[in-house]
Amino acid sequence: MSQEKKYLVHPEYIIIFLVLAGITALFLGFSVAYIYNRVQFGLPSVKLPNLFYFNTMILLTTSYLLTLAKKAYLDDDTVKYERVLWYTLVLTILFLVLQILAWMELHSMNIQLSGSDMGSYLYVISGMHFAHVIAGIPFLAYFIYVAHYRMKEPVSVLIYFTDPNKKRKLNLLTVYWHYLDFLWICLVVFFLLNYLI
Repeated sequence: MSQEKKYLVHPEYIIIFLVLAGITALFLGFSVAYIYNRVQFGLPSVKLPNLFYFNTMILLTTSYLLTLAKKAYLDDDTVKYERVLWYTLVLTILFLVLQILAWMELHSMNIQLSGSDMGSYLYVISGMHFAHVIAGIPFLAYFIYVAHYRMKEPVSVLIYFTDPNKKRKLNLLTVYWHYLDFLWICLVVFFLLNYLI
């Protein structure tokens, strides 16, 4: 506990916010390039497949589930904690599968990765988001593994739930997940507004 009190802001929080700042800059750069190409060359915007909107609901649900997992953690409810983490993982995998189907739908609409400038941006931007979601899965899986295999006896559960390091790591995962969900909403709104205007 003495080491925890030495930090005004723990270095792991600084790292995650720097990572999120870098991701934000990356997506912002692609979004500005999208607008520039669209305006400069008078290219039509791309209509999003309906699966993009459905995926938005899935991601919002995963954010809500992680909030429930955090609450279950604080309430020392091991069973609910593990169950909600499993639901989050299943919905995340469903999101990834549906995203692949959304790309296939784009392909069937004759919007190719290399054929249309605006279509290329949609593939690349949604693909980068896809990659960042995949990057979060091992961390989520680790929490499930710990909850399932290590949190069996009351003593191990007590140690787990009172460990500030574990609580901080769950907070970091939650921050990352909420950010990805917020970023997805921003991207969907961005492409929708570009299509409507």
